[in-house]
Amino acid sequence: MKTFFERSVMAVALTAAVTAGYLAVERSPQAAVTPAGGDAAAMLAPQDEAPVEQATLSRPDEPLFPPKRPDAPQRESKRQPTDSVTALHDWFAELDYDLEHIRDGRAHVPPAYLASLPPDLAQVRETEKRKRLFFQAMLPLILRANQDILSDRRRLWQIRADQRLGRPVAAEDRLWLAALAERYKVSADDIDVLIRRVDVVPPSMALAQAAEESGWGTSRFARLGNAMFGQWTTAEGNGLIPRERDEDKDHKVRAFGTLIDSVQAYMLNLNTHRAYRELRRARAALRRSGDPLNGLSLARFLTRYSERGEKYVAAIRAMIRVNGLERLDDARLVRWPRPEA
Repeated sequence: MKTFFERSVMAVALTAAVTAGYLAVERSPQAAVTPAGGDAAAMLAPQDEAPVEQATLSRPDEPLFPPKRPDAPQRESKRQPTDSVTALHDWFAELDYDLEHIRDGRAHVPPAYLASLPPDLAQVRETEKRKRLFFQAMLPLILRANQDILSDRRRLWQIRADQRLGRPVAAEDRLWLAALAERYKVSADDIDVLIRRVDVVPPSMALAQAAEESGWGTSRFARLGNAMFGQWTTAEGNGLIPRERDEDKDHKVRAFGTLIDSVQAYMLNLNTHRAYRELRRARAALRRSGDPLNGLSLARFLTRYSERGEKYVAAIRAMIRVNGLERLDDARLVRWPRPEA
């Protein structure tokens, strides 16, 4: 039987540990090479992994097309940002969405959640413009997916603290924990393993992989299936057959209803598949040391993402460096007040 003093010391220590975990989460990121758009089929397929049930993943509560900044003037145009590159460019300008301001820490990222990319993106001749639009389109979605993961991570830390202190876990939390553990393919009793899996992906690495796997959003898989990360599936359901698939193969490239579905499935893949166990261990080590998650560093553990192995890793790391994507690892979403009805 522990004395009151011993129980008090334990409570203070666990509270400090939880606080440290929160700080590590907040301090770390929401975490040009010619792209190989046709290389999407080379991605390692999640082993025996069924398609992610989209209903189990949270969706942005803001509309896919936030109309404009709260202080922006009304306009009569009924164009949607996904109608064309021109419409998308104009919309980003209305939002005052400038990647250089975000890289310099002068601005946050607007909640500009696109359902799909403009159909004429491949027709943009100016390389820098096409790359800029692509990064602008994907960054808010990546940050939002990371934001959802961080929310789950914080709740996990609190449940873990309650368990260590011998406090009863509410029935609602037990049900939530069981569902989360099933999604992340671990036992609900292995909460430490679950915490290691429920963590963010550095935006720099996600942006570079999306560009590489989708050919900057212009590949057939990206245009027809919102497939930004070239994930394979052998399960029945939506998928696009690679044109160069061997006759003895039966895989497809997974198709998604929206871009956010693709981003969430990609992050879940990195957080659950055994091929990326070393990546998760390296990420956990950075957490323990209090260092920020670094896409350039973690990209070293992507050798099994593609059949290209080390060459793929080199391409991703080069893309991060050349495009200054590391400076986006600390980007944050801005929260705008909802307009009054």
